[in-house]
Amino acid sequence: MIRWDAPEGYVVAFSTRRGGVSDGSFASLNLGLLTDDDAANVEENRRRVCAEVGAEPSGLAMNRQVHGATLNRAERGRRGAPGDGIWTDEPGLPMLAVTADCLAVAIARRNGTRALGLLHVGRLGLLDGIVAAGVERLGGDVAAVIGPGIGPCCYEVGDDIRSSYMARFGRDVVRGRNLDLWTAAERSLREAGVQSVERLDLCTSCRREDFFSHRRDGGVTGRQGVIGYVA
Repeated sequence: MIRWDAPEGYVVAFSTRRGGVSDGSFASLNLGLLTDDDAANVEENRRRVCAEVGAEPSGLAMNRQVHGATLNRAERGRRGAPGDGIWTDEPGLPMLAVTADCLAVAIARRNGTRALGLLHVGRLGLLDGIVAAGVERLGGDVAAVIGPGIGPCCYEVGDDIRSSYMARFGRDVVRGRNLDLWTAAERSLREAGVQSVERLDLCTSCRREDFFSHRRDGGVTGRQGVIGYVA
């Protein structure tokens, strides 16, 4: 687990692919059920991630991620509502967002009532406004961290995506045929008013031993994620 040195009152950590019970293409800490992995293995992996951060697995809240800009308020134990952002101001309610090349982004309110959001940020959701929606929903003074995701070293995209990103975020978010999703996400956060933005800059495609990657593994792979709660 890679822990964020979050503002006081929050627990946030990014998982790697290490430390679980899954095998084969999903070895070993696969957190995604929308794979061919055994459901019992996935639940055990999620239990282990919860235990690592001191969260109660039965209360874990998740979305059914759809590459859009919908943000849902977390409900204890609820899973499956369509959306790519989940948030809460309820202490002790754990949330999980999963990724396999898209970025996992955590945002935390630093003033007033504590509130935490976890965002699944892919190329479509970022253009659609998932980052701005998350920051607007939390409001106030927000800090953010951009977790592991496919880097500009590996993320080749088509002409339409490159054109859309250059128009939206500037020409330098495209490097040859590759997209710098990390920088585009940071710019989106700063445009939304977030002054404190941290980046891990860990490429899921390059680091085979540490992360699953949908692009690298031809779609047959697991999911890592970001877990967090208001302490």
